[in-house]
Amino acid sequence: MTTTDQPLEHGDVENAMQPEDTPELRELYAAFEANHMVPLWTQLGDLMPTHPAPRAVPHVWKWSTLYPLAQKSGDLVPVGRGGERRAIGLANPGLGGPTYISPTLWAAIQYLGPKETAPEHRHSQNAFRFVVEGEGVWTVVNGDPVRMSRGDLLLTPGWNFHGHHNETDRPMAWIDGLDIPFSYTNDVGFFEFGSERVTDYATPNFSRGERLWCHPGLRPLSGLQNTVSSPIGAYRWEHTDRALTEQLLLEEEGQPATVEQGHAAVRYVNPTTGGDVMPTIRAEFHRLRAGTATATRREVGSTVFQVFEGSGSVAMDGTEHQLEIGDMFVIPSWVSWSLQADTQFDLFRFSDAPIMERLHFNRTYIEGADR
Repeated sequence: MTTTDQPLEHGDVENAMQPEDTPELRELYAAFEANHMVPLWTQLGDLMPTHPAPRAVPHVWKWSTLYPLAQKSGDLVPVGRGGERRAIGLANPGLGGPTYISPTLWAAIQYLGPKETAPEHRHSQNAFRFVVEGEGVWTVVNGDPVRMSRGDLLLTPGWNFHGHHNETDRPMAWIDGLDIPFSYTNDVGFFEFGSERVTDYATPNFSRGERLWCHPGLRPLSGLQNTVSSPIGAYRWEHTDRALTEQLLLEEEGQPATVEQGHAAVRYVNPTTGGDVMPTIRAEFHRLRAGTATATRREVGSTVFQVFEGSGSVAMDGTEHQLEIGDMFVIPSWVSWSLQADTQFDLFRFSDAPIMERLHFNRTYIEGADR
């Protein structure tokens, strides 16, 4: 029984219930260890903290550092069977080793040199590509060549064969996002090599998937069945930009079109379900007017941003970081964060929200909002 009116902290409760240290107790603990057993009462605070206590830490990677290193790897590391991709994973400093940006997400910068081809393969893990600058590469997904251009989101859902070919005399870099850590932790991954090259070297302006699915408000009768991931291979920048522009224009006209004052945002969706583009990854795009600051919030789950245009800052756990085009940052679970725009500030965002929501672990706290 406590003698104070103040509630006990988790650690205080654990310490209060620990038994007296005796030779008999040590013998019991030794027997536990010998039989691969661990008593809950010695580690309750680690297994069930009072709130998320992530090992992953908030971190910023500067594009001015990432791109030259990717460029150097292009000079030294070939692309071909075995290594497969010239992709450099971003390793969260708090996770101690694996190239995971968070416990559920993997992010990398991928670099393809002039006239290079990355051979085809497929894997269970879901993947996307987002292009912050450059053009000239086509990714071929299940035989469908998809143009990659600035501001485009390209999808490679799990178990789809895919490869890339650069048709220009210039290199190109982009970011990759996958659910590799989630897949690895839960032992669900498969991998298979495909063609040594790619199955179609065509360079169409629009992929077959776009020609079938990308007509506003219309769904082909040939595709009435719902699909787990979106059948759209590319979400084009021109449409994203227009949607964000219109939200802010409507706000100027007094219409409730933005998520916060001066903050427009869109979510990329699977047109067959209206849900997320892939079952484990959510993708969004955010635009802040110059001078706009978002509310401070905390969310269960991991989020990664990349700056697409403009400059501003992010405050994570009370520490402010200045940001420029291409910079990437990760926000671990339940870390407080907010954005501040110096100029118009455009950011691409991806997260593990579909996992958290499907498992009903999702929770959000917004500072100053009614509870």
